[in-house]
Amino acid sequence: MIDKVTRRPVSDAESRVASRGWWDADADEYQDEHGAFLGDVDLVWCPEGLREAEAGLLGDVRGRRVLELGCGAASGSRWLQGAGAEVVALDLSAGMLRQARETSDRSGVRVPLVQADALALPFAAGSFDIVFTAFGAVPFVADSGAVMREVARVLRPGGPWVFSITHPMRWVFLDEPDERGLLAVNSYFDRRPYVEEDGSGTPTYVEQHRTLGDRIRELVAAGFRIRDLVEPEWPEGHEQIWGQWSPLRGRLFPGTAIFVCDNG
Repeated sequence: MIDKVTRRPVSDAESRVASRGWWDADADEYQDEHGAFLGDVDLVWCPEGLREAEAGLLGDVRGRRVLELGCGAASGSRWLQGAGAEVVALDLSAGMLRQARETSDRSGVRVPLVQADALALPFAAGSFDIVFTAFGAVPFVADSGAVMREVARVLRPGGPWVFSITHPMRWVFLDEPDERGLLAVNSYFDRRPYVEEDGSGTPTYVEQHRTLGDRIRELVAAGFRIRDLVEPEWPEGHEQIWGQWSPLRGRLFPGTAIFVCDNG
């Protein structure tokens, strides 16, 4: 139950507890609402509907060892396995990993699942050729720079790190899909996270905001070379609303930013 919504600093420990609790509790509802759009075996980067099959952001994955951070139901991992990759899917939430198992059983495509924290990846240095996430991990930790360093550690030199997040400019607006979401009311430079609290003041949901410049500095500091920044346009004929994403807003300004980077 949400008793209060605020913007305030939170620790990594608070973020971790909130994220695990939220996604454990919300996993079934989330999958019921979005599972058909995401597919059982597909890699969809964002609510705009950009698919890896069309975008090719990860390059040739055949024979590559791939890690998906914040995998959710792991539909992207299953798609990559079908494309010839050797994939490991990781998530903090037991509830989302249960959804991943159920979806694997339904689809008949199974990948190894690991429950772990993105700030402490349980893998040796240079274990993976590619690391990616579609809206996982990065927005939900207080120290996202530490996530970048962990990814750099487990990724081989030259390997791609590709991740999608809510476009930072969206934080200027209310989180509404209709006309209310067209009015700029927040400072782009206010980096305090969005926090939902229960009656005791304990965070139950935390989402972090960083500017585009912040993200670039995090990546450069971790040793990444930024190859592209993809801002998917809202496609014609796409009328589905997903939270704050809608045709009205999507045709005016970007809702997603996808960073395409190489390690070192």
